[in-house]
Amino acid sequence: MKVLELSWEYPPKVIGGLARAVADLSETLAIQGHDVRVLSSDYPDVVNYEVRNGVQVYRVNSHYPHPLNFLDSVLYLNFHLIEKANQLWNEGWHWDVIHAHDWLVGHAAKVLKHSSQKPMIATIHATEWGRNNGLHSDMQRHISDIEWWLTYEAYAVICCSHYMVRELQRIFQVPKDKLYMIPNGVKVEMFSEHHPNLQEFRGSHAHPDEQIIYYVGRLVHEKGVQVLLDAVPKVLARMPKTKFVISGKGPGERELHQRAAQLGVANRIHFTGFIDDVTRNSLYRVADVAVFPSLYEPFGIVALEAMAAQVSLVVSDIGGFAEIIAHGKNGMTSYAGNSQSLADNIVTLLQAPEFAKKLRYQAYQDILNKYQLSKIAEQTAQVYQAMSGRHGDNDSRDLLSRMKSVVLHGRYQETQDLNAVTSTVTKSSRKEEE
Repeated sequence: MKVLELSWEYPPKVIGGLARAVADLSETLAIQGHDVRVLSSDYPDVVNYEVRNGVQVYRVNSHYPHPLNFLDSVLYLNFHLIEKANQLWNEGWHWDVIHAHDWLVGHAAKVLKHSSQKPMIATIHATEWGRNNGLHSDMQRHISDIEWWLTYEAYAVICCSHYMVRELQRIFQVPKDKLYMIPNGVKVEMFSEHHPNLQEFRGSHAHPDEQIIYYVGRLVHEKGVQVLLDAVPKVLARMPKTKFVISGKGPGERELHQRAAQLGVANRIHFTGFIDDVTRNSLYRVADVAVFPSLYEPFGIVALEAMAAQVSLVVSDIGGFAEIIAHGKNGMTSYAGNSQSLADNIVTLLQAPEFAKKLRYQAYQDILNKYQLSKIAEQTAQVYQAMSGRHGDNDSRDLLSRMKSVVLHGRYQETQDLNAVTSTVTKSSRKEEE
């Protein structure tokens, strides 16, 4: 199939998990024989066109004319996405399906859907309501309206967790027959590259007798880094030779530095700022425990990364994390927002290395069995195929309904079921919602 992917961020522009999720999906689809082209926003010192692992990537200018505000920049991005897509269409590349990722590309997705008369699928990676635990400003309400609009215009809406399925049903009243749950995946091989001398690398972050607790992600309230800081004195009281390494950037960075100083633990915390993939992989390798104390987490691809890197893991018991990590089996879960619970789980892993080793082994097996990108790309392609037909007969409608049951109700790892259901589906019974 010819697939047009729309995403406001794409590597090397990586703000959050969305960029990596879109890149991994696109590249895996290309490996499986699909013609995938990605339209995204530009990035300093990166060419506007390149082929990355079989995917043709086009980056468009979102800063001209100079935007007066954030919403202006979003509109300019969408105008340029439409312009580039139209150019590809006029040159003879006619996509079979449009896949839009989150609200920032919603305007372009709607226009291209109607102008090309091709189906548009949307993946909602997170919602404004969820990120902010409600809508508290006109800007937040505006963004939420566009998110609803995108789900309304889409032929199908893909979510990465059952938690997100329920959230979209609750917030936007998205019909059940429109929702598909397909998890994110991870490339295990991406975590094999690391610093050539890990002992030397570790020494630049902690003393040899210190154990390392590691966090990587955006420094924003919803990621719960402030909860981790509050847990630091509690951990140090029981495990004084512990060092905390926090990687990432975000609007909460200054406040977190101030909080560390107020708690008197600034000398036990190393804020690294933004890091590249090799440094991230190396820190996973030398860390004793990776910690992700999110307050809101639609899926939690960082958990998969830690599992693939074979590091012990503590996450909060919410959202997608709760569907990935089973407490005491492949990781540990703490009560969201509870620094004492977080500290207790960290200390448990530090004090029980054999137990931690068993959890790491099971987590890695789960990655291999449940979250391989090849399976996830196949499931996504089957949704594309189902939606690409405009006039299905009764048999096709029945097959599509069975596929829907398999995908939505959590049997996503059973790809043989999906393949059996969709092998004869060549057209979808779904008609375009005008």
